[in-house]
Amino acid sequence: MLPGVYRYYDAQGAVLYVGKANQLKKRVSSYFQKSHVSPRIRMMVSHIARIETTVTRSEAEALLLENNLIKSLKPRYNILFRDDKSYPYIVLTAEEFPRLTYFRGTPNKQHQYFGPYPNAYAAKESIALLQKIFRLRTCEESVFKNRMRPCLLHQIDRCTAPCVNLISEQDYRTDAHCALLLLQGKHQEVERNLQGAMEKAADEQRYEQAAVLRDQLRALHTVQQKQFVESTGGTVDADIIALAMSNGLACVNLAVVRGGRHLGDKSFFPEHAEDLPADEIVEAFLAQHYLNRAVPPLLILAAECRSGQADDALAQLLSEQAGHQVRIITAASGARRQWLEMATRNAELALGQRIMQQGGESLRLDRLRTFLDMPHLQRIECFDISHTMGEATVASCVVYDNMEMRAAQYRRYNIPVLSKTEGTALSSVEGGGITAGDDYAAMKQALMRRYQKLAEGKAVRPDLVLIDGGLGQLHSAMQVMQELHLDLPLVGVAKGALRKAGMEQLIFPDGTSRRMPEDEPALHLIQTIRDEAHRFAITGHRARRGKARVASSLEEISGIGDKRRRSLLTHFGSLREIAQASVEQLCQVEGISKSLATRIYQQLH
Repeated sequence: MLPGVYRYYDAQGAVLYVGKANQLKKRVSSYFQKSHVSPRIRMMVSHIARIETTVTRSEAEALLLENNLIKSLKPRYNILFRDDKSYPYIVLTAEEFPRLTYFRGTPNKQHQYFGPYPNAYAAKESIALLQKIFRLRTCEESVFKNRMRPCLLHQIDRCTAPCVNLISEQDYRTDAHCALLLLQGKHQEVERNLQGAMEKAADEQRYEQAAVLRDQLRALHTVQQKQFVESTGGTVDADIIALAMSNGLACVNLAVVRGGRHLGDKSFFPEHAEDLPADEIVEAFLAQHYLNRAVPPLLILAAECRSGQADDALAQLLSEQAGHQVRIITAASGARRQWLEMATRNAELALGQRIMQQGGESLRLDRLRTFLDMPHLQRIECFDISHTMGEATVASCVVYDNMEMRAAQYRRYNIPVLSKTEGTALSSVEGGGITAGDDYAAMKQALMRRYQKLAEGKAVRPDLVLIDGGLGQLHSAMQVMQELHLDLPLVGVAKGALRKAGMEQLIFPDGTSRRMPEDEPALHLIQTIRDEAHRFAITGHRARRGKARVASSLEEISGIGDKRRRSLLTHFGSLREIAQASVEQLCQVEGISKSLATRIYQQLH
C-alpha cells in the first residue's frame, strides 16, 4: 500500500493522464473495473497502451510530483488550468528616495513587495491612487539621478520631485512610510498620522504645509471610498476560491484580499473539466495554482468544493513551501462570507459571459469548417510579414486553438536583411539574409523556422495554416512544405484589389480563389486571426526599427566610438533614455564634452 504517481500512455507514447494515489495498486486497478460509467473514463481507458508508476515517500510528495508532471506534460484527460507565469506586485524600493513601481517576476528581498494582485489593472490602479495621495516617484534610478528639472508628473501633482530637491529627504520618507502603512491595510494609523501632522503644522503657523496635509487627507478619504475600503476582516491576507458550473463548462474565480482589502479577482476556465465534481476541479486548481508560488495564510472555499483529506495534505504541503501555516477552510462568516458570496457571483457572471462568447465563436468556427470542408478543424496558425521599405523585417505567427487566440504560443521571427554589398545569393536560405523588401523570401524563412521543429516531431501540428498575402506568399509556403515533406493545409488571405475589409479572397494551393459574403461568420473569424497576426507583426517591427534607428544614429555621430557608446548606455540604462536626455545631462557622462553632447542631442532630435 504505497503512495505515488501513475501515468497512462497511448500507443504513440503520448501521455493520456497523470494521477496520484495514497494506495497506487488499488487506484490504478480501479480504472479497469466494469463499474466505471463515465464516458470520459471509458474513452481514456480504451486508449491506454502502457502504464508507468513512481513510488513516493508520502501523499504530499505524490501531490507535488503529480502537478509538476501535469504542468510539463499537459495530459489530454487531466484538468488543466492555464499557467500564469507571474503575478503583478507593487514594490516600494529600498533606495534613498523610495520608488513606487509595478513589478512582475521573482521578488528581491532588498525591497518591499505588496500583492500579488490578480491582474495588472488592479496593481496599476492602486499605484495611481497612491500617487494622488503621497506623490512618490515612479521613475527609474537612471532617470532620477540625471534630471535637471521636474518632470510632467510633478506638474500634474503626482510627484514631489525629489530628483531636484523640491522636498526634503525626511518629508519624503514620511510620505513613503505612510504609503507603506496604507499598503499594509493600516488605514486608521495613516489617517491619525496625517491628522496630527496637519494640526501641528497649523499650530506652528506653517499653513502651506498644513494645506498640503489637508489635501492628502481629502485624497485619502476619496481613495478609501473607491479602492482601499476597510473591512471587518482586519488586516487578514486571504484568497477566496469560488466555482460555477454550467453546460459542461466550469469557472473558478479567485478573489485576492491583502491587509483586509479586496484587491480584485480573476476567473480561470479549466480544460478537460467536463462532468467532473466540484471538489476535484477546485483541488486541481489549488494544486496547480499555488505549488511553487506565494500563498497567503488563509484559503476560503465553498463547502461543496472541499475534498477533505486531499485538502489537508495540500495544506500541509503548502505550509511547508510557504514557511508559515496555510489553512483551507469552508466555515466562513461575516466579511469572509461576503467575500465568498461575491466571488461566487463573479464566477457565475464570468461563466455566463464565457458561454455566450463560445456560442458565437462556435458558430464562426463551424461555418469555417463547412466552408473549407474540414470538419475537424481546431487549430489555426497565421503568418504575416511587416517592414518599412525592407527595414527591420519581422514575421509573426499567431495561434488560434480551441476557439481562442493563444497568446502564449505566438512567435516573432526577426528576418536578417543582406547589405547591398552582399548581394542576393542567400535570400532564400534558412536563417540567412534576404533582399530588403522580399516578402516571399521572408515568408519562406519564417515558415521554415516554424515548421522545422514539426518535421522533427517537436511541435504541435496545426489543422490549417493561413498566409496573409497573395499567390506569391502562398507559393513560398508550398515550397517550405515540399522541402520539409509536410502536408499541412494552406490557405492565402488576400485583401483584394481595393484592400477593403470584407473584400478578402481566400487563395488555395491549386490556384483557385473564393470570396465569402461580408456578413459571413466564417469570414469574420479569418479576419480576426489575420488582423491579430498583422498587429503582432507590426508591433515587433516598430520596436525593432526604433531600436535600430537610435543605435545607428549613435554610430553615425563623429567622435562616438565603442567606448563612449558603452559609457552612454551604462549611464542612462537604455537607448531610449539617451534620446530623451538633455545636453546638460549628456555632459555628465565621462568622455562627453559640451560640443559632443550638443552633436548627440541634435542627431537624436
